Amino acid sequence: MFDMIGNIFKNLGTKPATRCYPLEKREPFKASRGRVKGVEIEKCIFCGICSRKCPADAIRVDRNAKSWEIDPFKCVICGACVEVCPKKCILMDETYTQPSTAKDKLTYIQESKEESQSQAG
Repeated sequence: MFDMIGNIFKNLGTKPATRCYPLEKREPFKASRGRVKGVEIEKCIFCGICSRKCPADAIRVDRNAKSWEIDPFKCVICGACVEVCPKKCILMDETYTQPSTAKDKLTYIQESKEESQSQAG
């Protein structure tokens, strides 16, 4: 029992071994894979390589509708889509996905040049 008293005084004088998590968040490690953040739709050529290489079948690319869609609940965060994209327009973030109550898909639709010109003029 008296052996523990030395440990108690030693621990009282040092920093805690753990973080106070909600108050102190750890910075993500460099090159960690946290989530697929989205796509830069202006750069995308809708080739569909990302959807073919996705092992979880989480990405849908529609060339005719010029749309790109990802289901974050199917995504296994492997980063294969980011690596094979020829235009490097798929964005991956180091932070993890926030909890969600609804299973929403992220959909990006490219505006046609006629629509963007008519909105500008």
